[in-house]
Amino acid sequence: MTAVDPSTGALAQLTPIGLAELTERAALQTRFDRKYLLPLAELPRLLAGLDRTDQVLEIDGRRAFRYESIYFDTADLVSFRLTARRRRRRFKIRTRTYLDSGLCWLEVKTEGTRGGTVKERLPYRPDDSGTLAPGRPFVDGVLAALSTGPDLTFSPTLTTSYLRSTLYLPATASRATIDVALRWEDHRGRRLALPDLAIIETKTGSTASHVDRLLWRQGHRPVAISKYATGLAALDPELPAGRWRRTLRRHFHPAPAGPGTPHPAGELAVGPGGSRNAYPTPRTV
Repeated sequence: MTAVDPSTGALAQLTPIGLAELTERAALQTRFDRKYLLPLAELPRLLAGLDRTDQVLEIDGRRAFRYESIYFDTADLVSFRLTARRRRRRFKIRTRTYLDSGLCWLEVKTEGTRGGTVKERLPYRPDDSGTLAPGRPFVDGVLAALSTGPDLTFSPTLTTSYLRSTLYLPATASRATIDVALRWEDHRGRRLALPDLAIIETKTGSTASHVDRLLWRQGHRPVAISKYATGLAALDPELPAGRWRRTLRRHFHPAPAGPGTPHPAGELAVGPGGSRNAYPTPRTV
């Protein structure tokens, strides 16, 4: 199994919810995020435990959607380093393109006053997803509260892509997302794939959702992982990775390849378990 199949299993049995209704009921632009890494083989067990009132986002008959995010940082990776050091004034800047619909947003994520995540976003042209130029005034306006921004030069640093299904959880008016087919590529052309893992993320208010409790009962605990910062640290072993060292060691290692089927040049295929040091530094394509 390489992805969530929305046409079969538990996801197919859930009542659908449209995007407008989901946004109205659980926008959660200010929220608490908990992230979990699961072997893909354990995902059906989690989905089987969902509540009957849970709903799944459906648009034009689809229940799984392709995402692409391009992250922007300075030459000395100030955004990455603020995250690695857990600074209160950390931020992330990205464009997010919904590949199936062609919609695109420019997003700036910052740390809230009580430790939650605050996301502000601006509609964006997909053709501009690789540049901040049209949206730089918006970015500077958000970052002004952090006393940073206008004097910094940002450029594309990392691209992530994955397949996402989104759940609406009425009991807590919150959401949970399931991301599979995870891939990263940095600005130097180094690539990383996690074909056998899923990232589950709950996005709630201050109260944990029943999906969190279900994961806890099944032996899973929140992990330190950031699609941007952890992916960048995995691709470049010279970067500080202390905050994500355990995640990298436990979940990032070479996936077995069949005879005569080497991984593409510059790409790492990784899977659950193993050691970060078990795989070689990727080559630039």
